[in-house]
Parts: sequence; C-alpha cells; structure tokens
Amino acid sequence: MTNHNHAARRLTTIEQHILDEQHSFPAASGTLTGLLYDVALAGKIIAAQTTRAGLVEILGRTGEINVQGERVMKLDVLADEAIYTLTSRTGRLAALVSEEHADILPIPPQFPTGKYVLVYDPLDGSSNIDFNVSIGTIFAIYQRKSAAGPGALEDCLRMGRELVAAGYIVYSASTMLVYSAGHGVHGFTLDPNIGEFLMTHPDICIPEQGGYYSADRGHEDHWSAGARRFTAYLHNSGSVLSQRYVGSLAADFHRTLLSGGVFYYPAVNNDPVRSQGKLRLLYEAAPFAFIAEQAGGYASDGRRAILDIQPTSLHQRTPLFIGNRRLVEKAEEFIQAYG
Repeated sequence: MTNHNHAARRLTTIEQHILDEQHSFPAASGTLTGLLYDVALAGKIIAAQTTRAGLVEILGRTGEINVQGERVMKLDVLADEAIYTLTSRTGRLAALVSEEHADILPIPPQFPTGKYVLVYDPLDGSSNIDFNVSIGTIFAIYQRKSAAGPGALEDCLRMGRELVAAGYIVYSASTMLVYSAGHGVHGFTLDPNIGEFLMTHPDICIPEQGGYYSADRGHEDHWSAGARRFTAYLHNSGSVLSQRYVGSLAADFHRTLLSGGVFYYPAVNNDPVRSQGKLRLLYEAAPFAFIAEQAGGYASDGRRAILDIQPTSLHQRTPLFIGNRRLVEKAEEFIQAYG
C-alpha cells in the first residue's frame, strides 16, 4: 500500500504542475495557468493528427505560399487553426502572432480580450512531415503593454527578456511538451492511453559536458569566417562532440537541451533569405533562448544575447547559436575576432 501511494504521489500531470506553480504566487489570477493548458490541449489535437498522418489526407502541400515564402503543408494549416481556435476565444489573449500569417491575428470581435499575447510557430519543421521525421510546435507568452482593447503591434514586438513563459512540443515516437514560466524547465510526455501529459523530465538542466553539435553544414562555404572557424574548432580541437542535424528546430534544440552541446544556424551570405539568418527571432529564437537560460545555457546571434534583441518586425530573422554557455561564448569569440 505504501508503494502504491508513493507511485501516485510521483504521478504529476501538466495541469497539476502548472497549478502548483501558480500557488507559489499569491497574486496570480490563474489566467496564465489556463492559457498554458489551452496550448497543451492544442498540442494533443495536433499530436492526434500527426500520428494519423499516413491514414488521412493531411500529408502534402496545400498549394499556398506563406509569408515566409515557404510552401504551406496541410498539417501546417490544421495546427495553426487548432492553436488559434483554442486560445483566441477564452478572454485570456489580446492578440496572437503566427508564423503562417503576415500580420497580428486579432481576437474575434464577439470575444473578450485579455492581458497576454501568444506568439507561435504552429508546426516547425513541417517540410519533414511527408518523411515521418520529428516536427514541433513552438510558443511564447508576453503580458500585453497596452491598457485594454485589441492588442497592438507594441504588445507583440518584445525582447525575449520580457517573456512570461515559453515552450515547445515535439511530435515524434512520443509527444513531449517542455516549458518554462521563469522557474526552471520541465518536460511532460503525452500518455496516449489516458490523453494526458505526465511529468517525465523535472528541472531540466543542459549537461555541462556536451554530447553533440548541430548545424546544417551544407551552407558552410557561405558562412562568415568566424562561423567557419568555430565549426573547425568543434571538429578538430579534440572535441568529444559528434555531429547531429535533423532540420527541425524543435527536435534539434530538444536534443541539445537534454544531451548538451550546441545548435547553430549562422547567416548564409549568398542567400537573400538567410543573409540575416534563417530563424525567426520572435517565435523561434527568443522562446528557445528563454528556455536555454532557464536550463543553465545561453543563446546568441554571435554577437549579443538573443534575449536582448529588440525585434522591429514580426517575422524578423536572426542567426542563432544556442546550447552550453561555454560553447556559445566560444562562438562569440570567433565571430568577434574574424567576423
């Protein structure tokens, strides 16, 4: 009987964990708690569709091009609509920003507005969908600046230092949600038998001894001298790091978070899209930078902390170096010295 009770105490759902965190703040209203659980629910819906992707007609492209100039996958649309529908009608949000839309997504006029802003990439790595490779959802939450009414651009263009919470969901052999509300990083795995995220990775810290470095070296000839020299340092200086690269940011970051090491995507000089970096600052780089710092790591664009960059547009791109602080700071040293 004692063992049974002990096991029950160790079984923590994501809802219980979020509520426990809320209880640590007497002034908390529960709004953020509800919003985080809304995102988790959207993740369950998306996970249910990704696991059925070969059985229903949600694979392949829609024929449309999104604001990023990328071909829209059918599952992109499903994921985007699931997140928007589940979060925009609750009175918790003032506005949303999605990778799939050029402008701010307003709250439908028949619903009340709230005090938070949600920015998200509904399906990161969606070009991998047709090949059954890991994909993910990335999200971040800010408290609005404007006093009331519909959310404005100033509510959305925010430095990562101002984040209230951030997280991601990886859809793979299992579905895992990782998030931080500024008090450590915690991971939950979806149990498909009961339809609930259960705590599996409490208090995640990036290991000091890194396991891997992760980069798309197909563009290496067009990186800056500093980025190329950093890669040579990782490859030739007796480093114990092995190279791994999935091409889905959520999956590559997830591995870096759990195993240590560094992920990086420098600017690509001969590419008009990637010349300022490939990854979006607001809803890709900043959320992961927030999580990395909470886990003892660091994220940089090669010259400054990602969390200190003030975005000037919703879909602004940035180079990204993220993972073990020592390795990211070493990348900064090479870029400072060689450009």
